[in-house]
Amino acid sequence: MVWTFAGTRAVAAAALVALAAGPVLADVKAGVDAWEAGDYTRAVAEWQEPAAAGDADALFNLAQAYRIGRGVDADSVRARQLYEEAARRGHVKAADNFGLMLFQEGEQGKAMPLIRAAADRGDPRAQYVLGLSHFNADYAPRDWVRAYALMTLAQGQGLPQAQDALAQMDRYVPLIQRQQAQSVARQLESEAQTRRNAELTAAELGAGASAGAGAPVAATPRQAVRTNPAPAAAPAPARVARTAPAPAPTAPAGGNWRVQLGAFGVAGNADRLWSQLSGHPALAGTTKTLVPGSKVTRLLASGFASKAAAEQACASLKRQGQACLVAGRG
Repeated sequence: MVWTFAGTRAVAAAALVALAAGPVLADVKAGVDAWEAGDYTRAVAEWQEPAAAGDADALFNLAQAYRIGRGVDADSVRARQLYEEAARRGHVKAADNFGLMLFQEGEQGKAMPLIRAAADRGDPRAQYVLGLSHFNADYAPRDWVRAYALMTLAQGQGLPQAQDALAQMDRYVPLIQRQQAQSVARQLESEAQTRRNAELTAAELGAGASAGAGAPVAATPRQAVRTNPAPAAAPAPARVARTAPAPAPTAPAGGNWRVQLGAFGVAGNADRLWSQLSGHPALAGTTKTLVPGSKVTRLLASGFASKAAAEQACASLKRQGQACLVAGRG
């Protein structure tokens, strides 16, 4: 199957943030103010220094600017590099956009874990892509119930392509599976809300800007359902829950790799989540690290011996519904 996406450079630049996962640098806020005022060149200049110092929000904001070509020449390669670096430092929206870019550029295998995580948080673009993947059995197991549920959620958030995809799915997905999908959609929506409440929510700029003022818009993939979707020989059985994964091996202690488990406006909620997760096999041998910021407190698990060990732990946690991002070395 050929996957196609909108050929514009539009992207979710409205998600430029002023709320850093750590302390907000003055230059980041100055850049946000300049962007809101339409001075994109100055905004980019303000973000250069904090981005070079590793500030996740500055990296993300620069990625947005390079993606749509405001304040700098459009450069998708540079945007991708910046998204990846911001994601590595725990920026959730950067991870979402990085995954979608990877998928658009043909690196579906590398993209799918990020796509799944974004869909789990309720991102309609990711729900759309993952729904198509489950429907067509491309890059994900065939699961028409979950596919229809994900597409229903994407359509409910106003993604126009999802409506067309649902119309095509209606021709092949049996009525009983479409009915089952409604229950699954409610479950997924509830789980996504829980995850969003446990993670950093970026403040969006330009919410009140007019189109004439150049308000950025969210990039949405062009319909990618086959023109004539080939139905399975027999309808795929409904799969609401997957088999529980085996516990992850004990994480070796003493390393300096970390994973981020959430970001909280109320610091006590970070302690509460740690009390729930500290006994998980994937976090064995790690220690709790709280990183206070001006607006949120990040909860990290520290002590993984390698990036691979941290990624393995995150994969185990994500399979059980817990958000997790590799946050680099501490």
